[in-house]
Amino acid sequence: MTLDQLETFLDLCETRSFNRTANRLGVTQSTVSGRVAALEAALGCRLLDRSRAGTELTTEGLRFEPHARALRAGWAAAGQAVRGAGAAAMTMRIGIQHDLLGDRVADWVAALQGAVPDTALYVEADYSAQMCADVRDGQLDVAIHYTPKPHPDLHFESLGEVAYVMVSTEAADLAAVRPDSYILANYAPAFSATHAVLLPELSVGAVSSGQNAVIRALLTALGGSGYVLRQTALELERTGQAARVADAPRIDQPIYAAVHLRNRHRGAHRRVLRALKAHLGARAG
Repeated sequence: MTLDQLETFLDLCETRSFNRTANRLGVTQSTVSGRVAALEAALGCRLLDRSRAGTELTTEGLRFEPHARALRAGWAAAGQAVRGAGAAAMTMRIGIQHDLLGDRVADWVAALQGAVPDTALYVEADYSAQMCADVRDGQLDVAIHYTPKPHPDLHFESLGEVAYVMVSTEAADLAAVRPDSYILANYAPAFSATHAVLLPELSVGAVSSGQNAVIRALLTALGGSGYVLRQTALELERTGQAARVADAPRIDQPIYAAVHLRNRHRGAHRRVLRALKAHLGARAG
C-alpha cells in the first residue's frame, strides 16, 4: 500500500470518476486503474464498482474510506514531525482567511509567536474550503476562516466577527448609490445571504469579487460603491479616496477556527486559538 494509492482512492471517493481523478492528479486513467487495483489486491477486497452509470464505492470501500483518511493524515503528521524546525521544538502550519491576513502579516505572526514561542510557524493566506480540507488531511494545524465545511474529523470554534461597511466615491447615502457602478462583495455565503436580505436591489452587481483587496482596488480605480472591511473603510476615508455611506447597514461576518478532532485539546493548539481570538478581538475593537 502506497501514499499514491491512498490519494487516488480518496480522490475517487469525491469525484466518482476515473477520468476526473486522472485529470485532477495529472496522471493517466490507466495509472488510476492500476493504483486502485494494487490497493484492492493489498486489502484483498473490491473497493469500487465501475459501470456505464458511473463509479460507486462498495460496502468495503465505504468502510475503508475513513481509515484511508486517517492513514493520509498520519503520514502528513509524520512528515511534519521529522522536518527540521531549527531550534524550535515543533512546527505549526496556520492558514488564515485572505481578508483577515491582508497586509498585516507581521501582526498575526507576532500574536502567534507570543502564544507558542518555542514553535516554528508557517503562515499562509487561503480560502475556507481549501483550508478545511488541508486541516482534515493534516496539511494545516489550524485554519481561521469564514465558512466551516463540516466533516467528522474536524472541530470548529467561533472566534468572533469582523465588520464590513459600505463605502463610496460618489454617494453619501443609500438613495444615491448607483446599481450600475456598485461592486458586489461575495466574501462568504453568510455575508451574501445577509446582503441579499438587507439590500436586495444591490445584490446583482455588474462587477463582483470575494476579496477585500480586489474590491478596494476596483473602488479606487473605477469609482462606485461597495462593502469593504471596516479598517479598510477607515483608511479610505483618511486618505480621501472614499467615504462611508452613512445609512448603509453594517454586515458582520463570523470567524471560525478549524482544527483536527485529534488536536482539539492539545496545549499548543489551545494557546494558538486563544491568541488568535484575542488578536481578532483587538482588531475588531
